Amino acid sequence: MRILALAFLLVAFAPALPAAEKNAALHQLFADEWERGLQESPENASYNGDTRFNDRWSDLSFAAIANSEQGDRDALKRLHAINRKSLSTQDQLHYDTFEWQLKQKVERQQYREYLMPMTHQGGIQTADGITEVLSFNTEKDYRDWLKRMQGIPALVDQTMELMKEGVRTGRTPPRAIMTRVTAQIAGQQPDNPESSGFYAPFKRMPEAFSPELRSALQNEARQIITSAIKPAYAKLGRYFTTEYLPATRETIAAANLPDGKAYYDFLARYYTTTGLSADAIHAIGLSEVARIRARMETVKAETGFQGTLPEFFSFLRTDPRFFYSTPHDLLEGYQALSKRIDPELVKVFGVLPRMTYGVRAIPDSIAPDTTTAYYQPGATDGSRAGFYYVNLYKPQVRPKWEMLALSLHEAVPGHHFQFARGLELPEMPMFRRTAYFVAYGEGWGLYAEQLGYDMGLYSDPYDRMGQLTYEMWRAVRLVVDTGMHAKGWTRQQAIDFFKANAPKTDQDIVNEIDRYIGTPGQALAYKIGQLKISELRARAEKTLGSRFNLRAFHDEVLGTGSIPLD
Repeated sequence: MRILALAFLLVAFAPALPAAEKNAALHQLFADEWERGLQESPENASYNGDTRFNDRWSDLSFAAIANSEQGDRDALKRLHAINRKSLSTQDQLHYDTFEWQLKQKVERQQYREYLMPMTHQGGIQTADGITEVLSFNTEKDYRDWLKRMQGIPALVDQTMELMKEGVRTGRTPPRAIMTRVTAQIAGQQPDNPESSGFYAPFKRMPEAFSPELRSALQNEARQIITSAIKPAYAKLGRYFTTEYLPATRETIAAANLPDGKAYYDFLARYYTTTGLSADAIHAIGLSEVARIRARMETVKAETGFQGTLPEFFSFLRTDPRFFYSTPHDLLEGYQALSKRIDPELVKVFGVLPRMTYGVRAIPDSIAPDTTTAYYQPGATDGSRAGFYYVNLYKPQVRPKWEMLALSLHEAVPGHHFQFARGLELPEMPMFRRTAYFVAYGEGWGLYAEQLGYDMGLYSDPYDRMGQLTYEMWRAVRLVVDTGMHAKGWTRQQAIDFFKANAPKTDQDIVNEIDRYIGTPGQALAYKIGQLKISELRARAEKTLGSRFNLRAFHDEVLGTGSIPLD
């Protein structure tokens, strides 16, 4: 700490320091803040492949939260003590990106989001899901997990204290989505401890372990689940059902929270990384919906379908030819599709990431309440590959025509390329290599769906309809998210608008609308980001003419790393 304080004084009060030393001070700040982030969030460290804190959870006490917030304010002061003008061009970009992050963190503090620590998509009730990214190869790996398991009762208590303060101050999530959480909490209280998600690692122990060691570790796991974890979740369940759920909001709009209008305006700026207002975003959404709908009419005609567009949507949602019959077949379909995409990537990229990726099923415990698919980045040290998680729940609501666009977005060349390329930029500070600005990241994912045309993959009109459906889905988001949170729309209005403009299935539509209710503003980032990347491509094509190289353009976008659109 004394060394850090001395460095701060040198930077703040010695303007004659050489630029190289000032750059060193900047990068020391980056390194210090990266380390602080890992220590404050052991879960984040685990997801990044750093195993040092695998035996603990985040401290959710009010004191720890206050210390973390003070740490953000102190880091911003420390950054501002460095003379930006003296930095190299690359370090100025690092400086600006880091400053943007810290300013957003500090501004966000006033809204006390930590008082709503659970949503229907995650929280203490899904804590066992972290096993998906943990390595279980050594006895220490298992001992760390056992210690983490022992920490669940304390984490439950801290979570409940946050929820109680949320109730007291009027900061609660909408009841419309929180009703789903009751079953999730109940799922953490199985009669047989071996059915618990916390026990899953003990079912696949290394062959090198002796029978005695296996038995000892398994016995301890069962004992912790029975005597500590199950009672903790039972207590949480009683509180949630009898006190918390009745106290949740009957309204759905973020605007109904304390300082809600300012809060939603902040979220719109934060997620889109622009200064766009809710009204401007809503208007962009309506314009894009009209444009894409016209293109859908054209593709409908190409298929030979004779009915109206709504009738075509119904056909796409219900005809058996568009669906796999079993979860196993659906998973194999996704895996085969990924193998079809991989060889075509060289057509549009000069640099391919070294990190590999795999296709996995979304865990059964969360599949009914989560999205169609998502991507989990690999470990920062390369010790764990990236994974494309696909939802196999109810194959009859997972149409084949959406699978190509979805895979291009979530796997390659979408999120896997974006995250893997970032990790393979060794000259970048770690916060830049792992940065995830939603508009850049999800904008790239949506843009990547359209690269199927450049790669020659959209030969089937139904696949093209799938691409348009996914683009429409993101345009609809601009309308319904701003509609619900800033314009007084009801949940049903949002569902009806979505269904009228895209052939997504009812299961997906309801899950998506509930997701927008639970995470206001996040869904605005996709279309706004894609429009910006497409605009930059068009500008480059116009400026460079015959010298424009699509592969070089994509390499430059990903080689820059994730940054705010502004």
